[in-house]
Amino acid sequence: MAASFASCTLEVTIISGEYLRPGRRGPLKKNAVVNVWTIHPNSRATTVDSPGGSWPTWNEKLVLHMPAGAKSLAVEVHYRTRSGNRPVGSVRVPSSDFSCGYLPEDYLHFLSYRLRDAGGEPHGIINLSVTKKAVVPEVTVRVLKHHARRRGRAPAEENVRGAGVIGVPAWRVSR
Repeated sequence: MAASFASCTLEVTIISGEYLRPGRRGPLKKNAVVNVWTIHPNSRATTVDSPGGSWPTWNEKLVLHMPAGAKSLAVEVHYRTRSGNRPVGSVRVPSSDFSCGYLPEDYLHFLSYRLRDAGGEPHGIINLSVTKKAVVPEVTVRVLKHHARRRGRAPAEENVRGAGVIGVPAWRVSR
């Protein structure tokens, strides 16, 4: 079952690749790059790992917006040639793998996936980490501003926007 959540910000760290092999030509020699996106206009790419060969390392953090209802995160590995980018493999990371309801919002998920080409053949492994950052809904911001005005204080925009409200329920205990 796919997890459903409000829109959020994802911090995706592309860590490394293993056994990268473009087609049947043997191991990748150099110039690997990773593209990540949730929807096509919202894509990010790593820098080119020139010396990495079939075991590239990037350790690059990419920040993406994940719209509400998005079911997956797409990851594609390419290598650069003089004539353009050539695909190595891709994977779709289900949103349920990093947005479990019982874990805190800023939980760091380390994930590894097998890269496959369009025909389904394996072409290596991609290692990444994903952190889902909490987003304060605009309704919450408006409610906080309204309560601040009722108490005679001007709302502090920088304190309200982007900060979550944490409440701990308190029960009256009778003795």
